Amino acid sequence: MSSFDNLYRQQVQRYYREHHGWIRAWLQRRLGHGNDAADLAHDVFLRLLTTPRQFESDSHVRAYLGAMSRHVCVDFWRRRQVEQTWLDVLASRPQACMPSEEHRALVLEALQQVHAMLARLPEKVAEAFLLAQLEGLTYQAIGERLGVSERTVTKYMAQAMYQCMLLEAELDEALD
Repeated sequence: MSSFDNLYRQQVQRYYREHHGWIRAWLQRRLGHGNDAADLAHDVFLRLLTTPRQFESDSHVRAYLGAMSRHVCVDFWRRRQVEQTWLDVLASRPQACMPSEEHRALVLEALQQVHAMLARLPEKVAEAFLLAQLEGLTYQAIGERLGVSERTVTKYMAQAMYQCMLLEAELDEALD
């Protein structure tokens, strides 16, 4: 480990001591549950460890950690929304058709990754992709709906399909 890495770890430990309490309290107020808040507070600092940053002042550290806390909170609610939708689908199925716990967990993880991938796309790109995949619209119909040319829809779909390929590669790698 380099001296920079060691110094940075020490900085993060200091930030943890100084800011963990208010981050956890803030998350607990938003989530209403202490265990989730504790997990997410740790996630904030794990993100800080994995993406080193230099801060100009203590107020800059606090602002950055506050923004990171908001992001992990939003991510948490998105994951919960995807999970609840999946559970609703399962509840509507006959008991005899229920997948195993392992299969349910794999599907939920894949759904969360697809949801995150769509959230990273520009809004119109994601909308074009969903219109094509879920409603089966042609590129011309998508263009009319979005108020863009068919050529632009083709570009949007290429962007979305590229992200799908990256996600598929990540999933294949995770299963190996």
